[in-house]
Amino acid sequence: MGETITLLSKREVEKMRRAGQLASQLLDYLAPMVQPGITTQALNDAAERWTRSHGAKSAPLGYNGFPKSICTSVNEVICHGIPNPKQILKDGDIINIDVTPIVDGYHGDTSRTFFVGTPSPVAQKLVEVTEECLRRGIAAVTVNGKIGDIGAAIQEYAESHGFSVVRDFVGHGISNIFHTPPQVPHFGVRGKGKKIRPGMVFTIEPMINEGTYEHILLKDGWTAITKDRKLSAQFEHTIAITEDGVEILTLS
Repeated sequence: MGETITLLSKREVEKMRRAGQLASQLLDYLAPMVQPGITTQALNDAAERWTRSHGAKSAPLGYNGFPKSICTSVNEVICHGIPNPKQILKDGDIINIDVTPIVDGYHGDTSRTFFVGTPSPVAQKLVEVTEECLRRGIAAVTVNGKIGDIGAAIQEYAESHGFSVVRDFVGHGISNIFHTPPQVPHFGVRGKGKKIRPGMVFTIEPMINEGTYEHILLKDGWTAITKDRKLSAQFEHTIAITEDGVEILTLS
């Protein structure tokens, strides 16, 4: 694990702040469109138009060959769901929308899980627990703390509700590069892992499953689904560690 973690300057953190704000505004813009009858492609196209109209670029588009501008992960899809004109949202679905606009070269990365119409009780509980997992993960971040503190807080809370934490996809450092060290697992042991220092900027993005944490990758090479086809939810923020503590860059 000899990975080099780049610490961002105040000027760079300010750029990340602008990108983060645009990312949260994009999710706010898409939120009212999440209704039964809309296609995931229509959400993608709305996001792409909005992003361009704000002078930004969609980081996912073309990233390692990813074909769309946002990720739309519905029900049993854990992450990296590909928008599709044939995929029509229906009442009772849950959908995670993950957006990453690039503003002035810097990435703002955030996601939320939305209810389509009226959720089932288990979907409601899973989504609420996942959002609380993100809150607890962020609350566990302290200057000079350890990365393991974050995963421990998330894992404890998720498992106390009978849910599981995805192991194979993790949070990551982010800057003018989409994915950098450190890796930020959403499970772990307090006091282990890299030291958290001012100038670090990274995502916390717990993926919490109704059943097993294991996944299957579909033939498209992107879409990860739960092995048991049960529900998965996710929330994500990008945070900056400053001398004063922790700042959430993607708050709505």
